[in-house]
Amino acid sequence: MDRDTGQIVLDRMLFTSMQYPADYGFIDGTLGQDGDPLDALVFVGEPTFPGCRIAARPIGMFRMTDEKGPDEKILCVPLKDPMWSHVRELGDVNPNLLNEIEHFFAVYKDLEGHKVAIGGFAERAEALEVVEAARAAVG
Repeated sequence: MDRDTGQIVLDRMLFTSMQYPADYGFIDGTLGQDGDPLDALVFVGEPTFPGCRIAARPIGMFRMTDEKGPDEKILCVPLKDPMWSHVRELGDVNPNLLNEIEHFFAVYKDLEGHKVAIGGFAERAEALEVVEAARAAVG
């Protein structure tokens, strides 16, 4: 998102034949440690579209570091989707989906020649702390 115009900007194309394991976006009104809005993965049954706003509940976080520094991914479920209403924490998520997320972020920049360091998953409480810190960073 361009901060001055509010328009959606294509940040990058994936160089691999992979696709994101969940809808990928950002949490409005936040500033992550990498200088960008805080990244979010939202588990949905069908892909949405650029600019779609989803009321979502954070359930955990995936930690990683890239060339710009810490780059946490907040894992969320939509508030209004009964398929995900039972999910309150990472332990409620299918372990295979978590494995897919970890694998994706471990290799998604390989063909660009960029390296990432994987830091594993964190529970909901830590994710909420990161979101609050990112909101405070906006001012």
